[in-house]
Amino acid sequence: MGFDLVVKRIYEPPAPDDGQRVLVDRIWPRGVRKEDAALTLWLKHIAPSDELRKCFGHEPARWAEFRKRYAAELDGNGETVAQLRGLLGKSRVTLLYGAHDEAHNNAVALAGYLRGAE
Repeated sequence: MGFDLVVKRIYEPPAPDDGQRVLVDRIWPRGVRKEDAALTLWLKHIAPSDELRKCFGHEPARWAEFRKRYAAELDGNGETVAQLRGLLGKSRVTLLYGAHDEAHNNAVALAGYLRGAE
């Protein structure tokens, strides 16, 4: 698509090649000090709604439905999505999340949405 986008747990140490580090969780991750996070931006409003987050419950069996419903939420959140898209293409963007499941979380779903895979 022409932009450099990666997904990483916020508990991994910042790296020089992370580029712009954007936290995409609604709630600040437990045990992470803000000064250690090395964030460019915290886009809490791009995270799934509390209702959707609770419905998903990080259950892989609900992943397809979660992605579909989250994409619909993102479609209705144009201003915040545009803010994130504005960072893409300028340099690498690293989407940060706090979930334990590295394959089924909102940052992975958001990256897919931005890449047009949803």
